[in-house]
Amino acid sequence: MSNINRTRTVLRCAAFAGLMAAAALPASSAPNETIPNFTPARDMSWQENFWDYILPPPPGVAHGPILTDPKYPYNSQIQNGGLFVGGDFQVAITNAQDPVLKPWAAKQLEERNQDLLSGKRTLGFNAQSRCWPGGVPGQNLFLEPIYFLQKPNEVIIMWQRNNTVRRVKLTDKHSADVKPTWFGESIGHYENGDTLVVDTIGIKGGTYHNIDNFGTPHTDKLHTVERFTIAKDGNKLSAIITVEDPDTFNAPLTLRQEWRRTNLAYEESICAEDGDANPFGHKLEPIPVAAKADF
Repeated sequence: MSNINRTRTVLRCAAFAGLMAAAALPASSAPNETIPNFTPARDMSWQENFWDYILPPPPGVAHGPILTDPKYPYNSQIQNGGLFVGGDFQVAITNAQDPVLKPWAAKQLEERNQDLLSGKRTLGFNAQSRCWPGGVPGQNLFLEPIYFLQKPNEVIIMWQRNNTVRRVKLTDKHSADVKPTWFGESIGHYENGDTLVVDTIGIKGGTYHNIDNFGTPHTDKLHTVERFTIAKDGNKLSAIITVEDPDTFNAPLTLRQEWRRTNLAYEESICAEDGDANPFGHKLEPIPVAAKADF
C-alpha cells in the first residue's frame, strides 16, 4: 500500500470511529419500543455467512429465491461461488423455467445461460466484484463485512468496497416522486426491540444484479421489504426479504440471509484501483468508467 493510500485509510478509519462515537441511537417510531443496537461496540461488524440466499426459505412462503437449473448441479456453499473444484470451474446456470418468472424475464435468463454454456462468457456476474453497486437486496450477498451507523433520523449501512453507503430514512412514508437509483429509496422503522424493517422502492430497473448472483432481472416496479433481526445472544444477524415486481414475477419471492458478528475495523477499499485485474483471462464485464471527471 502506498503512503498516500495508507494515509487515506487511517483518516477514513478515524473519521468512521468518530461518527460511531458521536451517533446517538435514534428515537423509536413507537413511544414504548426498545431500539435494537446494531453496533454495540467500536469496530463491530457483521460478516455474511452465505454467498447465495439460504435454503429453504421460511415455512409458509409462496416462493423462495430463484435457483440454479437442476440439470447443472451447483452448490456455492461448497464451491465458494465458483472456485476450481476437482479441476473443473463451476458457474451457476439459472433455472429459467421457473414458473414464477414472466416470459421476458425467463428469456433473458435463458440467453445468459446460453452465453455461459457456449463459452461466450466464462463467469457469472457478481456486480460488486466488478466495481458496480449490488443494489437491493443483492448487496446483502456481498462477501465483505457491513457496518451500521444508527442516527436519530436515519440508519446508514456501509460496506468497505468502494465505501458503498446505503441510507435508510426513519420516516413513515416514501417520497411522492421517487427517481430510480441503484439503492432506491429506503424507509425504515424498528419492531420488537430486535428488528429493523426496511421498505424500498425506486430501485433502478434494466439491470441484472440487484436481486441475486444469478442474473435475475427486474423492472422499476421492484419493491422490497427487509427485516433485519439481531439474535438474542447478539452474535447473529438475519434478514427475511420479500421481493415483489408484478412485471417480472407471478408471485412474491421470499429470501433469507444471515451474518455473524465480527470485530473488524472499517478500512478503505477502492475497487477501481485493482478492479480491472483479470489474471485468468476470463471474459469479464468491464468496470464502470466515468465519461467525465466529477470535479
